[in-house]
Amino acid sequence: MGIAVNLVTYLTGTMHLPSAAAANVVTDFMGTSFLLCLLGGFLADSFLGRYLTIAIFALVQAIGTGLLAVSTEVRQLRPPPCGPGAAGPCEQATGLQMSVLYVCLYLIALGTGGLKSSVSGFGTDQFDERDARERAAMGLFFNRFFFFISVGTLLAVTILVYVQDHVGRSWAYGICTGAMLVAIAVFLSGTRRYRYKRGSGSPIVQILQVLVAAAQKRSIKQPLTASALYEDRPEHARIPHTAQFPCLDRAAVMAGDDDNEVGRDGRPVPNPWKLCSVSRVEEVKMVARLMPVWATTILFWTIYAQMITFSVEQATTMDRRMGRFEIPAASLTVFFVGAIMLTLAVYDRVFVPLCRSLMTGRQGLTNLEKIGMGLVLSIAGMAAAAICEKKRLAVAATAAGQHESLPISVFMLTPQFLLVGAGEAFIYTGQLDFFITRSPKGMKTMSTGLFLTTLSLGFFLSSALVSLVKGCTTWLGDTINHSRLDYFYWLLAVLSVVNLVAYLVCAMWTTPPASSQAEQPQIAMTADEKC
Repeated sequence: MGIAVNLVTYLTGTMHLPSAAAANVVTDFMGTSFLLCLLGGFLADSFLGRYLTIAIFALVQAIGTGLLAVSTEVRQLRPPPCGPGAAGPCEQATGLQMSVLYVCLYLIALGTGGLKSSVSGFGTDQFDERDARERAAMGLFFNRFFFFISVGTLLAVTILVYVQDHVGRSWAYGICTGAMLVAIAVFLSGTRRYRYKRGSGSPIVQILQVLVAAAQKRSIKQPLTASALYEDRPEHARIPHTAQFPCLDRAAVMAGDDDNEVGRDGRPVPNPWKLCSVSRVEEVKMVARLMPVWATTILFWTIYAQMITFSVEQATTMDRRMGRFEIPAASLTVFFVGAIMLTLAVYDRVFVPLCRSLMTGRQGLTNLEKIGMGLVLSIAGMAAAAICEKKRLAVAATAAGQHESLPISVFMLTPQFLLVGAGEAFIYTGQLDFFITRSPKGMKTMSTGLFLTTLSLGFFLSSALVSLVKGCTTWLGDTINHSRLDYFYWLLAVLSVVNLVAYLVCAMWTTPPASSQAEQPQIAMTADEKC
């Protein structure tokens, strides 16, 4: 976060990229970081395990950050400065200069992807789900996990951003590198104390096996009863058959010798690409049930992307003085992070105890309710951003060229940061809880990666929307003062309203009927234990 949040000012101010192009570089970098979580999850489940994945990719991230510190220090790797008093017009960064920057950024993205895919799953591995006290403690883990992430982010957007702007970016990135190396050392120091859980192979391969087997048997008639389907797990480890997605059940239809291959001992054994057990098919169904909610949470992260791109650019044009001190533009995200931390603290210490006292058995909002709350707050945040930007543009039109910064307080941006920040507190913890608790136990790392792909696709969607709007309208110019960013914000607000309606429909489909609500926790727990 300390790199991404202030990267747009480096791209526009030092590398001299146009406003929209700089925003897309940041969102593509962030999108790739989260998309690579799938690679990290695959390696953790299939080869390395979560512990080694965290250690290796954290080191890769530290190396990328160290190289970024060097690249920002070498003068030949950035264009000559321009602006008032400069000898000539601004020169945009060359292809070589941008290539070096991209190598550094995407090394960081690779490390981030591997790290994020496994760290939350490795954290939950430290709890024994068979123990009631540890299972209850794991429920608080997600909130506290995200709280400490927010503490680190708070330090990044205040102290680190100040160092970047007033001391030097190479110093700031060097501090990041040192902090990462210390964190790796602390992580490795607990090696003997950790609990390690063996992976059950790549869930991506297991899902593909079910899909391929079902497709190959699409013309085979299914048996009338589920008891006639193939099952190779002992009774206590089976997942009960469900009627949903009957097309996938074909993967468990037995077709005689055609399903077999020669095993290591020379005897015929089932080929997993032709015949899958009912339990394996049910695991894939569990993942399929996550997808509607997965799809309807992507747009939130598109809105989040505006907070670290265009909103920071807005701040650079406004009056940021507090007495004699000038606030770094990227440090305005402190309100964003503060809203996250305050929301989590109030929810954990006030709202949850209140729910326990007023509603027996209620532990606060469900994960789906948290996600819905986050989507509502994001809509309000975009509406506030559009209103603020309209006022900022009005001031810019009357004060053109008269001031180095516009005579309007940067604190006008506070509402959009607070609303979207509070929304992130709800949607991040809600999504993480939803994907981990409702996915098969053996696919925990992949479910974390699936959650993080919503962030990735949200950033990529932001890049696509910016490019589309820039190509089809005049809303996004080369500079923010010659754009109509307020129209772009209203567009995101309208799209978010439509997305919220779609989410509510998906959430009602995902939530079991009222008559079966009492049975659901036991069923879900049994399914998780059997995976």
